[in-house]
Amino acid sequence: MSENWLPDLGKALQQAVNRAVDAVVTGHGDSLDGLSALLTAPVRWVEAGLLQLSPPVGIAIVAGAALLARPRPFFVLGMAALPAAIALLGVWQATMQSLALIAVAVLLVAMLGLPLGIMAARWPRLSRVLAPVYDLMQTIPSFVYLIPVAMVLGLGRAPALIATVIYALPPFARLTELGLREIDRELVAASRALGLSGRQTLWLVELPLARPAILQGLNQAIMMALAMVVVASMIGAKGLGEIVLLGLQRADPGLGFVGGLAIVLLAILLDRMAGAVLARGKGR
Repeated sequence: MSENWLPDLGKALQQAVNRAVDAVVTGHGDSLDGLSALLTAPVRWVEAGLLQLSPPVGIAIVAGAALLARPRPFFVLGMAALPAAIALLGVWQATMQSLALIAVAVLLVAMLGLPLGIMAARWPRLSRVLAPVYDLMQTIPSFVYLIPVAMVLGLGRAPALIATVIYALPPFARLTELGLREIDRELVAASRALGLSGRQTLWLVELPLARPAILQGLNQAIMMALAMVVVASMIGAKGLGEIVLLGLQRADPGLGFVGGLAIVLLAILLDRMAGAVLARGKGR
């Protein structure tokens, strides 16, 4: 049965999106360049600092952080072995570039997700509005919004940073809200009865009690940000994803394997370190 009688809404939507992107680019080109520079500046600063770290210094910093998070010899040695393995693979610089993007993205996620989680926990109506938005942010393929963002802001770090934040924000905001909702309300009432203001109760009672859930959300955000490394390379972001992409483009499986292995090692490092901090936050 012919379906030619159906209207082609897809083509109309395609043309509407193209017109909207063209209008934004042509009408606000200078402002968009400034926005792109503003977004990429923190990534450049962090990247410049990380690139100053030689592998021995980086390994020593990781070992020291592991010792503070979980003072156990095998854990410290295991964490130090991971950046050492990355350095031996010859991808130290690319790893620092990826780590810079992840660090800035997770910082932005925390800055946006914490107030969103607090407000959603306070106002159930806002929570109901945000829930489908979070679902869309996590279920829509990243390329759906990555392509127009890249066209608006240009290739490079800026669209990669935005895409990473969009993908990593929902778990952090949701777990922050969940942690605040699960607090014993009697403790909150008692703090208010002792004369604490609403803001003091939030910072001195509610957020400390919700700390395990917030840290768990931060751990999830780190893993989500790391998952965007390869995708980010496709729009010009430097780092380990670029190595994997070059391996694919050059039909060089060995190069792709090296980049992929380095991503796995970095993921294990970040996950175990975040888990140690989380366990410390729970008082174990």
